[in-house]
Amino acid sequence: MAVAVGAARGARPLRPATWRGDTLQSRRLVNTRAPPHRLGGVLLAATGAIAFSGKAIIVKLAYRYGVDAVTVIMYRMLFALPLFLALSWWAGRGQPALQGSDWRVLLGLGFVGYYLASFLDFAGLQYISANLERLILYLSPTIVLATSVLAFDARVAPRQWLALIVSYAGVLVVFGHDLARSGGHVLTGSLLVLGSAVSYSLYLVFSGQAVKRLGALRITGTASSIACVFCIAQFFILRAPSAMMVAREVVWLSLVNATLCTFLPVMLVMLAVERVGAPIAAQAGIVGPAATIVFSVLLLGEPLTPWIVLGTALVLFGVWLLTRWR
Repeated sequence: MAVAVGAARGARPLRPATWRGDTLQSRRLVNTRAPPHRLGGVLLAATGAIAFSGKAIIVKLAYRYGVDAVTVIMYRMLFALPLFLALSWWAGRGQPALQGSDWRVLLGLGFVGYYLASFLDFAGLQYISANLERLILYLSPTIVLATSVLAFDARVAPRQWLALIVSYAGVLVVFGHDLARSGGHVLTGSLLVLGSAVSYSLYLVFSGQAVKRLGALRITGTASSIACVFCIAQFFILRAPSAMMVAREVVWLSLVNATLCTFLPVMLVMLAVERVGAPIAAQAGIVGPAATIVFSVLLLGEPLTPWIVLGTALVLFGVWLLTRWR
């Protein structure tokens, strides 16, 4: 899921105990930058969000050729693996070698944050629309806040509760619309994608110390490479090698998914974070769900109803409020 968002938040981890202070400090630092840098950073973040929003569209198109989540995610990660290995090598130049404890941390982060989150997301897309999937994943900031409350006794202000209520109301609007239109399997898909969002949010919450020690790029490259290995190994454990024989369109779609909808957004968001900081880069990502709506209508033929527009507007507004008030 979510590699691009993780890179943005991972690059500037927020400690629950000092969340408010860190955010204000980062905003002060961002405000001292030159306006051209801010505009360029916002454009980079928005472009990355749009590119990443195409992931669900590509996956839904691939499913039309009779493949399942295990096969689609294997091909995606197979093509992405060389790119993330190169990123890991580049980010680690001149840095101390990884120790055993580092590898254990990266193994856990790669499994929870990238492998499990990606697989649950792909599995959920077999049952629900691209629009509902994107809205559920966009709830990650609210899940991070909830995890911080449970794990670190962070306090939630009343206006933050308002932002949470607005966000989840939007998801319920789209969920109810899809449930009435497509049947009970929408619940299964929604729970799988919600599990993906929770898995990735856990990665965001608990990766702070590793990011400080190793750097966001090195963690992203190495943990994503580990996740690629998990996804490829999963395919050969669950499927015969002959299952790799798929339609040519699936291979090309997976190549596009790995490059333009996975690796490229990671780099764009990281560049954006360097220019404007994580808070502004995250807010610029608000265009992602809107882009998903456009792509789903044009490429998938999914209907655009007032309920989808209303639900999307509520989710975007709620997350925007949470980001602004946090």
